[in-house]
Amino acid sequence: FEPITLSDNDGQGRTKRKVWLYDFVTASNSLTVPYHAAWDLQKSIVEHQLARIGKSPKDPALYEQFIPFDSDLDQSGGIPQSLLGCDSIIMLEHDPVYTLGTASDPSFIHGYQKGDDDEEEVNTTIDNDAATSIPIVRIERGGEVTYHGPGQLVVYPIIDLRGYKQDIHWYMRALEEVIIIALEKAGVKGATREDDLTGVWIHNKKIAALGIKARRWVTMHGLAINVDVRSLQNFEGIVPCGLEGRKVTCINDEVATGDCTVGRLAVHVKEAFEEILGVSLVSPP
Repeated sequence: FEPITLSDNDGQGRTKRKVWLYDFVTASNSLTVPYHAAWDLQKSIVEHQLARIGKSPKDPALYEQFIPFDSDLDQSGGIPQSLLGCDSIIMLEHDPVYTLGTASDPSFIHGYQKGDDDEEEVNTTIDNDAATSIPIVRIERGGEVTYHGPGQLVVYPIIDLRGYKQDIHWYMRALEEVIIIALEKAGVKGATREDDLTGVWIHNKKIAALGIKARRWVTMHGLAINVDVRSLQNFEGIVPCGLEGRKVTCINDEVATGDCTVGRLAVHVKEAFEEILGVSLVSPP
């Protein structure tokens, strides 16, 4: 895998650019975010990106999706309207939710039922044997069913790949590389890719999942990394990613200290994205 090449003394590559970071992990003391609220934020940023690009761009301005170097980021009025279409990365923890891709098979959800009002949900059991209802949301990403919830770091890059590499395969490998680097920083040794499968694995268990959507080279959705044991609680209700017989794991089950937090991992993931994409992540004003 080759990360983005930044310019050197010979003028090869591009300079490091600025990208928005919507950090709901460290900024909110790890409060969870409802799935639909985060989904709406993603879609809003995507629409601003597409409006910036235009319907039939023949030759879009190079690197115009980045925050301009001369932007005043100290203002208190929020992101200027003109910069809402800049590349952005969202980091958060979700309330418990199962998500299905566009062509996912709901039979991979144990106890799946569809109500008369077309709302989808599944009843599952948690440690205290009390039944709880977990919503099911069908979204526009690829892949099969997965679970998001507390104890798991979820990251949604909304970026225009024309400023990086116009190659979906490269982008998927870039996300995996970000995960592997962050896991190494968190003390997880030996995390790897697997041939013909997306995601990151360790000791034959999946520790991180990927699922994306791209429109006119603008990406949405992204990756999820299991950090502590809470993140594993409701995977038993599904066949994760439709892979029969494969187990999931979390960082704290793979390191001796077992004390990684979602907030601590978010710092490692931020640094890994900056390294792989050749950007600086900055918080909105």
